[in-house]
Amino acid sequence: MATIVPISGIASPTTRKSGNRLLATLSLQDAALIIPYLEPVSFAVGDFITRAGAPIESFCFFEQGIAGVLDSLDNDRRYAVGLLGAEGFIGWPLLMGDDRSPYDVTMRAEAGHALRIPADKLLAAVEQSATLRMTLLRFAHVFMLQMGRTIVSSLAHSIERRMARWILLYHDRVQADEICMTHEEFRLMLGVRRSSVTDALHRLEEEQAIRAVRAKVLVVDRAKLMALAGDTYGYPEQEYARLVT
Repeated sequence: MATIVPISGIASPTTRKSGNRLLATLSLQDAALIIPYLEPVSFAVGDFITRAGAPIESFCFFEQGIAGVLDSLDNDRRYAVGLLGAEGFIGWPLLMGDDRSPYDVTMRAEAGHALRIPADKLLAAVEQSATLRMTLLRFAHVFMLQMGRTIVSSLAHSIERRMARWILLYHDRVQADEICMTHEEFRLMLGVRRSSVTDALHRLEEEQAIRAVRAKVLVVDRAKLMALAGDTYGYPEQEYARLVT
């Protein structure tokens, strides 16, 4: 359940610099269209931000935390298809004509803070501004690139290489080198047995890329993780820098 922070915490677009990287790129004119309707909210780890099949009633622009985008089989086996944090927002299918969420979205690893806006207010704003619409759709495009690389990595890479990529995606979005990552977290990302997760963690430790402690992963050598992940990590991040920032 989200916790709502009083709306008085929002300042004008000329005085407030958002912790959300996407909002921070907006012109003053585009920011002015949505700032009056933004509401700060917070989420605990495990909170559902949206459920698959539920109507999209709002957009959430994250300022801190990791949102895991999960697809499911047989309504009970969920798998991570992507992650996002302060670089993006939830609710993009509505911009493409779908009024229902195709995925479950939950907070992972650490508590989250976001700015929420009613869907009708944001849709009205993008009707007034082609540049605002383009910025939001560019993020949606980059996120789809990330999901595509998730598929390729799952088809082409060993478990340890896939694990290295997911750890990098988490590391990009947390506040420190120590990341809360349980075996259940890895199961969502990798879809493998607990013993396979343990074996892959040991191999990454042998490479001196990480150190695994109870329910946590400490990133020791990011460059080694990037080498292990290969080219399924990096391209979406480069495209975000090119198209959005």
